[in-house]
Amino acid sequence: MLKIAIIGTGNISHNHIQGYLEFADRCQIVALVDIYPEKAEEKKRHYGLTHAKVYASHHDILHDAYIDIVDVCTPPYVHAEISINALNAGKHVLCEKPMAASLQECDAMISAAKESGKTLSIIAQNRFTDAFWRLKKVLDSGETGKVCHAQVDSFWWRGHSYYDLWWRGTWEKEAGGCTLNHAVHHIDAIQWMLGFPSEVVSMITNAAHDNAEVEDLSAAIFKYDTGALTQLTASVVHHGEDQKIVIQGEKARISAPWDKFASISAPNGFPIDARDTDRENQLEDIYQSIPKLTYTLHTGQIDNFLTALETGSAPLIDGIQGKRSLELIAAIYKSAITRSIVSLPLSPEDAFYQTGGLVSQAPHFYEKSASVENFANEDAIPLGKNMDKGA
Repeated sequence: MLKIAIIGTGNISHNHIQGYLEFADRCQIVALVDIYPEKAEEKKRHYGLTHAKVYASHHDILHDAYIDIVDVCTPPYVHAEISINALNAGKHVLCEKPMAASLQECDAMISAAKESGKTLSIIAQNRFTDAFWRLKKVLDSGETGKVCHAQVDSFWWRGHSYYDLWWRGTWEKEAGGCTLNHAVHHIDAIQWMLGFPSEVVSMITNAAHDNAEVEDLSAAIFKYDTGALTQLTASVVHHGEDQKIVIQGEKARISAPWDKFASISAPNGFPIDARDTDRENQLEDIYQSIPKLTYTLHTGQIDNFLTALETGSAPLIDGIQGKRSLELIAAIYKSAITRSIVSLPLSPEDAFYQTGGLVSQAPHFYEKSASVENFANEDAIPLGKNMDKGA
C-alpha cells in the first residue's frame, strides 16, 4: 500500500485526490500540505480523508519514512524545489505540469531522480484520453502516409478575474501564460505523436487580460527535418474552447475529435468529388479496433504511475518527456521575444534555457492590477472539451 503526500491543495488537487481514491486498494493519501492549511483541511473534510494529516510546509513530511510518494500540485515556480527535495529524501514524485520554471530546473529534477533511484513523472493527462491515444495509434499504423502538416488548436477561455489570483499572470510565479500553462497539454501531445521539430517561429500577445503580465494568445510554427510543419495556437480568449488536433498525411487526414478524410486526385491534380472510401474505411477499422482506456486523464496517469512503482517499470511520462514539451515552449517564448527563428535543441548556455532567463527578458504586457489571496470557489479545474466524440 503506497502512501501519498499531496503538496498544494488548490483547484487541481481535486483531480489528483479523486484519481488516488479510485485505487484505494493500492494507495492511501496520508498527508495534505498547503501554505494555507485551511485549504488542506477543507479537502480533508470534503473527501473524508480521515487518515491524512495536514501540514503547512513540505519540509515537514520529507523525513517521514511512512510516505512513499510526493504529489506536487503547487504553482509552477516551486515545482523544482519541492520535487528535488522529495527525491533527495527518497520519495517518488508525481509533479503537475509545467515540469518547472526553466530547462535548467528540469535538468536538476532529472538528476535528482537518477541519483536517488526514485521515479519522477510529470503530469500530461491528455495522453490518457481515448482521443489522443487512438489518434497516435492510427498515425503509427502508417496508413495516412508521410505527415505533411498538423494543426493544433489549444483553445481555452478564462474570464478576466482568472488572473486576479496572486500568483497567476506573473512571469516569476507562473513562469508564463497560456502557452506554458494551457497549451502544454497539446504541445506534449503533438511532440509525442510527431517527434521533435528542428525550428520554431512564433508571436505572443495579450489581447484580453489587462491584469496579467503574461500572454493570453500565441501562434507558433514548428518545422521538422522531414519538411512537415505544425501550426499551433495557444489561447485563453477563445469562447467555446474548440480544441483539436488535425494531422494531414500524404494519403489522408485524421483528427481529434475523430474524423478522417482521404481525397482522390483527378488526372490534372485537382480533387474529385468522390473520396477514397477504401482508405477511410481502413482508417476507421484501425481506430475502432483500439480498445478504449480503462482509466482516463489524471486517473489514467495515476494508474500508470502506480503501476510503474509496483512493477519497477518506467512511467509513460518521465522527467525527460516532461522536459521536451517545456523546451518547445521555451523556444516559442525565445522566438517571440527575440523576433527570430529558433533552432532546436536549445543550448544549456542559452538564456532561455537557464533559470531566470525568461523572466529577465519577457515583456510585461500589463502589470497586475489585482491580487486575490484565494478564490472562494475551489472546485476542480475543467480540463477542456471532450474530444472523444465519434469514438
